Amino acid sequence: MLHPPCPLPSYVAADKLGPWETYLEQVAQVTPLLAPSLQPWIETLHRPKRILIVDVPIRLDNGEIAHFEGYRVQHNTSRGPGKGGVRYHQDVSLPEVMALAAWMSVKNAVVNLPYGGAKGGVRVDPRLLSIEELERLTRRYTSEINIMIGPDRDIPAPDVNTNAQVMAWMMDTFSMNQGRTSTGVVTGKPISVGGSLGRQDATGRGVFVAAREAARQLGIPLAGSRIAIQGFGNVGEAAARIFAGAGARVVAIQDVTGSICNPAGIDLAALRAHVAQFKTLIGAPGTEAITGEEFWAVPCEFLVPAALEGQITTANAPNLAARIVVEGANGPTTPAADAILEERGILVVPDVLANAGGVTVSYFEWVQDFSSFFWTEEEINQRLERLMTEAFNAVWQVSRERRLRLRTAAFVVGCSRVLEARAIRGLYP
Repeated sequence: MLHPPCPLPSYVAADKLGPWETYLEQVAQVTPLLAPSLQPWIETLHRPKRILIVDVPIRLDNGEIAHFEGYRVQHNTSRGPGKGGVRYHQDVSLPEVMALAAWMSVKNAVVNLPYGGAKGGVRVDPRLLSIEELERLTRRYTSEINIMIGPDRDIPAPDVNTNAQVMAWMMDTFSMNQGRTSTGVVTGKPISVGGSLGRQDATGRGVFVAAREAARQLGIPLAGSRIAIQGFGNVGEAAARIFAGAGARVVAIQDVTGSICNPAGIDLAALRAHVAQFKTLIGAPGTEAITGEEFWAVPCEFLVPAALEGQITTANAPNLAARIVVEGANGPTTPAADAILEERGILVVPDVLANAGGVTVSYFEWVQDFSSFFWTEEEINQRLERLMTEAFNAVWQVSRERRLRLRTAAFVVGCSRVLEARAIRGLYP
């Protein structure tokens, strides 16, 4: 007997779905393509397994008490413990964290890691906090979500505006509550407390591998290719550096401070020095400032959106002058824009595949922490390249065999693996 679709969860306002709506549209598109045996379990993908909303009060440096709203969402744990980052941003919301957790479920399955999907966040502008306040915020947030996380339950990692230091504070706080050192509770830690070599560049390196494999399929040589990158943080900077090392030219970069270009190629070393000194891209040696709209229209072979979600929309998708979009960020392309890019013949390597390098090396770190045996950076990079290449080839094969765009093929692979695990485990009780 067929049942009508379940209504939206009561905690999600129908007019404030945001990224969660994007995720649901992606699942809806792929649902008819999944095996009949998996259809009864589709609703599993629509509903996060567990959601925690916490108040995070801290004492500011001036003695006042401030309250921040925090979240931890476990979307699905059928394939293993939850895995996903923690972001600090003033616009963090529950629908956003839900979507990010769901994308992690799909992403981990696409790369075939033994993880489910999870995500966390605190609604705060970390630029307004001192380092001492940031530490107090991190430790209090960790204490509040302590009931959900653990090395075999849910493993946070860095995300937007969080880094290795934040992970060290989280690990230490969890360990103090446990009465023993538990390095495996988070990944992306400093090397001195159980972090992995190669983790800092992992997402950017994975973006490069995905781009290289896509270029190989389309017969585009990497050497001399033009690259435009949105975001010059951990992901964007590493991707730019690795692309340049392969002989490509980074011709345009955009971040929150503005957009710059140089058709002959941006001097990345000079740019890093400029940003370190002036905290802005604008004015970097040998570059010209351009508008945000002009950035999207810069002619290039590869466009790498590596900032926040919802950046490629119906407003700018018609103007993109790239041959391949490689999604370094999570959810940077809206479904409507996706359709425009497909119609224009622009290949999109989706986020759940393209930016999986970070969680892959996080998995390596987690394994190393459990065994207390650590690999060299060369070994890490080799393992990352192998898993990313295998994942790309599997998705590419599905896309060619079934005549699907890469995003749809990736969701077929990822969602099928999640639902197969859910179906074979059954329901308890």
